[in-house]
Amino acid sequence: MTKLNATEAAKKVKMLVFDCDGVMTDGSVTYDENGVEYKTFNVKDGHGIVRMNKSGFITAIITARNNGTVTHRAKNLNFTEVFQGRQYKLPALEELLEKYNLSFENVAYMGDDLPDICILEKVGLACCPSDAVAEVQSICNFKSSIPGGRGAVRELCDFILDTQGIKKEYIVSEGASK
Repeated sequence: MTKLNATEAAKKVKMLVFDCDGVMTDGSVTYDENGVEYKTFNVKDGHGIVRMNKSGFITAIITARNNGTVTHRAKNLNFTEVFQGRQYKLPALEELLEKYNLSFENVAYMGDDLPDICILEKVGLACCPSDAVAEVQSICNFKSSIPGGRGAVRELCDFILDTQGIKKEYIVSEGASK
């Protein structure tokens, strides 16, 4: 299947779905002496997600790992859906498509590694951070200029909002000044 160019594909997006490790984080995993796992997220990426939600987009995370930090981050950003512990991610996306009556062409998915390919091959806007593995980069029609966990998510959010003509000045987080 030949993919549309990124701009044409972005015009059809209604749902943004993200892998977590390597996309929303830099892929590092930190453990304390008790084995508790920590992740670091980028606030600019978070603001991009908030703006997408406020603009009416469906937002979701599909990740193979289970982690309370992801649950907390997703809740803080008001992600629409979160799927954790999904070694094979495509069935989770298919559940979302059915639930929201959407098709693959309405989805932007950002992934960075081999387990994401099953989704990236099917969605309208296949996206990756700049440090994604070569096999992922080769099938994406949107490649961020920024690595995962450093603003790649925000760059994608801005691109979709700009492509769909949604003005950034109309989207202000609670408590933010104009």
